[in-house]
Amino acid sequence: MATVSVTRENASALISPEESNEIVQSVIEKSTALRVMTRLPNMGTNVREYPIMDSYPMAGFVDGDSGLKMTTTMSWKKEKIVAGEIAAIVAIPDNVVADSAYDIFGQMRPRLEEAAGKVADAAIFFGKNKPDGWREGLVPSAISAGNVVSSTSDIFKDIFDVNGVLAKVEEDGYFADNIVSAIEMRANLRGLRDKNDRPLYLENMHQGAQYTLNGMTIDFPRNGAWDSTQALMVTGDWSQAVYAIRQDVTFDVFDSGVVSDADGKVIYNLMQNDMKAIRMVIRLGWNILNPINQINQDNDTRFPFAVYAPAASETAELGE
Repeated sequence: MATVSVTRENASALISPEESNEIVQSVIEKSTALRVMTRLPNMGTNVREYPIMDSYPMAGFVDGDSGLKMTTTMSWKKEKIVAGEIAAIVAIPDNVVADSAYDIFGQMRPRLEEAAGKVADAAIFFGKNKPDGWREGLVPSAISAGNVVSSTSDIFKDIFDVNGVLAKVEEDGYFADNIVSAIEMRANLRGLRDKNDRPLYLENMHQGAQYTLNGMTIDFPRNGAWDSTQALMVTGDWSQAVYAIRQDVTFDVFDSGVVSDADGKVIYNLMQNDMKAIRMVIRLGWNILNPINQINQDNDTRFPFAVYAPAASETAELGE
C-alpha cells in the first residue's frame, strides 16, 4: 500500500523565512557550543573546504651591495566542514491531541530544540556520538595537544598562574576570550578573591544572567551535555572554533507513514494507529581552524583551547 505524506515542498507556503530563522536562533541559544563559537555562512553542500596557512615565509638581511637575497616559500593545507544531521521524531495519538487543552506540538518544539542543542554540545565538546565526518571533540583534542591542567586545591593558580590553563592557550599564540565551565564549579568560583580580597567571580543578573571570571565571560551549560569527568572548564580563542548550517531546523508533521526502531521493526503505523508524528531535522558541521602562527609552529602541540581537568581522584569519584 502506498504511503502518502506531506512533504516540505507541499507545505512550503506555510513555512516563512522569519520562522525558520527564529528556530535556528533558538537551537543556537540552547547550545552553549554554538553560542560561543563563530558562525560561518550557511553551507551550499554537505562538505565545505577552506585553505589554512601551513608554513610561514622567511626573510633575511642581505650581505652588502651584491649579497644574495634568500629565497623562501609558503604552503597551505585544506580543512573541511562536514555536515552532520541531528533529528528526532515524536508520535502522538490523534485522540490525545484532540482531548488536550494545550497545543501539544507547540509545547514539544522548544524541547526538541533543546534536545538538538544537547546533542550538538556533547559531540562538539566531547566527541560523544559524533558523526564519522566530524573531527574529535574539543576537549579530547586539547588534551591530546598537551593543553590540560589538572585541578588542585588552588583554583586561582590552576587557572591564572604561569603554568595555568590560560597560559596553555597563550603559549600556543592565542588569547582566551571565554570560558565554558561545569555548573558545579560555581560554588568553588564564588570564593575566589584577588590580592585585595575582591571577588573574581561576578554575577550580573541585570543583563541576562551574565557571569564573568576575572573579567572574562564564563558560560555554564545546563542542557545535560557537559561531562564533568572529562573537563571542569575549557577556555580558548573561540574565533578559531567555527560552524556552519547546511539545513535550517525544520519541523514537519506527518499523518501517514511508519515509525520503526533501529532494527527496522515497525513501532507505529500512523494511519492505522490514528497518530501524527512531528519530525525535527537540522544539519550542521564544525571544525577548529588552528592555522600556523609565529608563537608555535608545531601542528602537533599548537591548539587554541585548553582544558581544566578534574584531579585523578575526582574523576574516579565522579565516575562511580
